[in-house]
Amino acid sequence: MKNFIILISVLFISSTAFSQINIGGKIKDKAQDKLEQKTDNTIDKGFDKTEEGVNGVFKKKDKDKDKDGDKDSESTDKNDNNNSDTGDGDVDVNVEKSSETGQKLESYTQYDFVPGDQILFFEDFSQDAIGDFPALWTSNSSGEVKTVNIAPGKWFHLNGEDASYCFTKDIEFPENYIIEFDIIPDDVYYRGIIFTLYQTDPENMHEIEDGLYPGLYGLHITLDNDGWETKGYGYSKDWLEGKASKNPVVKEKVNHVIIWVQKRRVRIYHLGAKVLDVPTNIYAEGKFNRLRFFGWDRASYPYVSNIKVTTASPDMRSKLLTEGKLISYGIYFDSGKDVVKSESRGSLNEIANVLKENPDVRIKIVGHTDSDGDDASNMDLSKRRAANVKEALIKDFAIDANRIETDGMGESQPIGPNDSVENKAKNRRVEFIKL
Repeated sequence: MKNFIILISVLFISSTAFSQINIGGKIKDKAQDKLEQKTDNTIDKGFDKTEEGVNGVFKKKDKDKDKDGDKDSESTDKNDNNNSDTGDGDVDVNVEKSSETGQKLESYTQYDFVPGDQILFFEDFSQDAIGDFPALWTSNSSGEVKTVNIAPGKWFHLNGEDASYCFTKDIEFPENYIIEFDIIPDDVYYRGIIFTLYQTDPENMHEIEDGLYPGLYGLHITLDNDGWETKGYGYSKDWLEGKASKNPVVKEKVNHVIIWVQKRRVRIYHLGAKVLDVPTNIYAEGKFNRLRFFGWDRASYPYVSNIKVTTASPDMRSKLLTEGKLISYGIYFDSGKDVVKSESRGSLNEIANVLKENPDVRIKIVGHTDSDGDDASNMDLSKRRAANVKEALIKDFAIDANRIETDGMGESQPIGPNDSVENKAKNRRVEFIKL
């Protein structure tokens, strides 16, 4: 009888503790941490005596999840150090821990995209208050800016049922551009979340586009438990579809998704690999100017942040050799760290090719930061980052060390004022200067 009472108490406390965010307690608001730690301690005291009964309850729950296709039940590490944002506002669960690891970039050769020298859009919700709906977005349902325990920064929780989340301002997408965003799915699920680029219809304009196929032309990218689906559409036109099962998003972890649009061609990268490449995925007539996240027929609520749009594939040779300076937003670091991340492969390879084809050219690598943090720390960090870029070019691309100098300017030479999230993103950069 005593064990039965303890079992009932454990189940009651557990359901109460996890009722506010239904993701197994692995991703939760930081404000809940202390309360849930106390709850965990209470549960632990009675758990040993009722372990067999409690396990029986949760085994049934796990079987139910398996029926829905959830085969990834890995526990998420709660240490923020393992999931920190990158130096240019990006977050990636696969981070190198220190420069001393000597990890080479060769296993990530499919990262062939090269971000350009212009940031067209950046959103990390840093300007929004915790608990508010983001100021520059709108929806037909609920949403909230939060913090989570597995990654730093602020995150937009898309917690509305069958909801549409639209950015309210136009974005001028060129023919060739790269979109990046971080997403934390609370579960892996059928149909998943749909990321949509679309061209608004001036004769039928809606601030909240909650239809399945908004605008005149568009591109759906669906992240679900089976992988990836893309669908280009246009009024009275057939769908242009793509599908891949490689490297689907992982629940309760930070997934860094990269989308490279090159005219009609769409490439998607995730977890160190190119997962999809569709040559004709977009109608040529489409001129996209808006983006949104859309949850269709789902009961799962992901978190998103660090949404960035840059130009792509700059003429690095002309920039460096003719103009004398190349600004790169394609060299990635973790926040506060100097380790060059694997996503930098494409940019570093292009720079190395220019140097190999022009053996007499010498360069200086200069690191720059935004104004967050103190001046001395930013100066030191920018110098260390430049040195690490040099080290990568030497070790991974066989560039002669005598051809490269390094320096760091910290926050002292901004491209623009540090008065917005987009301007701060522009100021976080690496420059390559011809000597």
